[in-house]
Amino acid sequence: MAENALGRFLRARREATTPASVGLPTGPRRRTPGLRRGELAERAGISVEYLTRLERGSDRYPSGQVLGSLADALVLAADERVHLYRLIKADSGAQCQQASTPPVLRPTVRALLDRLGATPAYVADPAGDVLACSDGFRALAGPLGLLDEERPNLARYVFADARARTAFPDWPEIADRHAAAVRAAADLGDLAAGALAVELSITAGTEFADRYESASALPPQTGVERWGTRRLAYETLALPGEDEHRVVVLLPA
Repeated sequence: MAENALGRFLRARREATTPASVGLPTGPRRRTPGLRRGELAERAGISVEYLTRLERGSDRYPSGQVLGSLADALVLAADERVHLYRLIKADSGAQCQQASTPPVLRPTVRALLDRLGATPAYVADPAGDVLACSDGFRALAGPLGLLDEERPNLARYVFADARARTAFPDWPEIADRHAAAVRAAADLGDLAAGALAVELSITAGTEFADRYESASALPPQTGVERWGTRRLAYETLALPGEDEHRVVVLLPA
């Protein structure tokens, strides 16, 4: 990454953000039309000294929660949040956590999904990547955009895709559950879940970060949720093996 690209981006966005655009009064004595460091630091809940270090490049490894708070304070657009996350990945030299090819599932697991046919079911890993699914799940989730990515991820869709708010009428409850699932996996040392938590803290901001930080219980393994107009009961079944994969089956409630 170019030298101090993160600091330059934060400073440029701060100077381009007017006080009026974030609900702050515009005083008569301002040398710049943008936000002062103190104003941005207060909105983001960090110290002026820390913000100064970030902008000058003397601290180049802020947490995802700090960057999410700054993104919220600057009212960054979705593409700007993604750019901010990519800057951090480039600066740290982090590699994509996803494998270049999907993990190999046992033939019997794929046969099980084939047998389920029109019944919605999928196999997921601890981070929420959808590794395989039945025809019924494709018919359910495909039109909602959940399967658009090469390696779909449930939490990323819920928090970072605007279509999720329509797909899940009970979005706050769904969001709570998926944030708790990411937290549980990250706490157990799952690297992909930890990287996803950093990513969503930036790209989704406090909507994710607050839920992640406050998650105090494991997500339920069974229950009822609404997918569009359909009310479905879900049942989670752990698959044997070290990968901690799980099958989730959805049935009419």
